[in-house]
Amino acid sequence: MAGFRQRIPALVDIAMIAHPSVTLIVDLSEAGGIVYDAGLLPGQLRAGGWSGECLQIRLSPVVAAAVFGASIELTGTVAALEDVWVRDAWQVEEKLRAATSWDDGFTIAAEVLRRRLGARPSVDPEVAYSWRRTVMSRGQLRVDGLADEVGWGRKRLWSRFRSQIGLPPKRAAQLVRFDHAAHLLAAGHAVASVAAQSGYVDQSHLHREVKAIAGVTPTAVATAPWLAIDDVAWPAAPRT
Repeated sequence: MAGFRQRIPALVDIAMIAHPSVTLIVDLSEAGGIVYDAGLLPGQLRAGGWSGECLQIRLSPVVAAAVFGASIELTGTVAALEDVWVRDAWQVEEKLRAATSWDDGFTIAAEVLRRRLGARPSVDPEVAYSWRRTVMSRGQLRVDGLADEVGWGRKRLWSRFRSQIGLPPKRAAQLVRFDHAAHLLAAGHAVASVAAQSGYVDQSHLHREVKAIAGVTPTAVATAPWLAIDDVAWPAAPRT
């Protein structure tokens, strides 16, 4: 979790970078000062507004599937709390607005998530394992290899993974690989070096996938505002 506060009375419009997680934005401003335009396709996701504050929560898709009871597409979508938590979203938001510090807000959110997590069935162990292996390999493990490791056929893994996580295993690997590459780009590494380290065939392959996922070039990704603050907002965020 991370907290963000915007006090400057100026319109902010930021193109957000796709991330291999389910992200919740909880608007904590009194007048709904932050407005979200969440496109369903990579490269269309934007966040903006005038002023206010919000709580951003990133959930592993394995955890998200258990918390929300249904898969959520991981194509760069950010969903407002009421879109996925209709029944008691307003109560959660009121508690978070009443918190006197970010730490108190994080504690409230974590407890709410724990209660929902404990009340719903989790994903198949094989699916959870496949997600962890995808993250650990930085998206460079082939689907056939994953299927062999869990003792499933390729079709069965594809079907279960897609229905429970929200996207097929190959797409998950692409997002994880992209996330690794994006952070290397933001750290100042050369495009050719990033392509080699991230498992792309060459610079052209990296360019095509970055363009397909983020809607911009690798050079533009390297200067994306959200990536610039990622290590500050999420200094030790687990990617499992």
